[in-house]
Amino acid sequence: MNSDTSARNALRDLELEVEAEGREWMRQRLQQKLQAQVEQAGAIFPPGRPKSAPSKTGNDALAHGLWPRYVEGVAREKSR
Repeated sequence: MNSDTSARNALRDLELEVEAEGREWMRQRLQQKLQAQVEQAGAIFPPGRPKSAPSKTGNDALAHGLWPRYVEGVAREKSR
């Protein structure tokens, strides 16, 4: 009975190893296909962000009083 159990465990271990190798092979194959499509399309992912113009002076939340009151005074001078 013990040899029967160990034979089953050996077969199960082999099955798990083959499944893991198959998943890795499929992952690599999919990665290669996707990379080929990207190269063919000439696309880059993620797309770059467009450059925006800097905001005008004083056109921010603090200048308009939209900054939360509880944040004021958080940054203090270093105590000596």
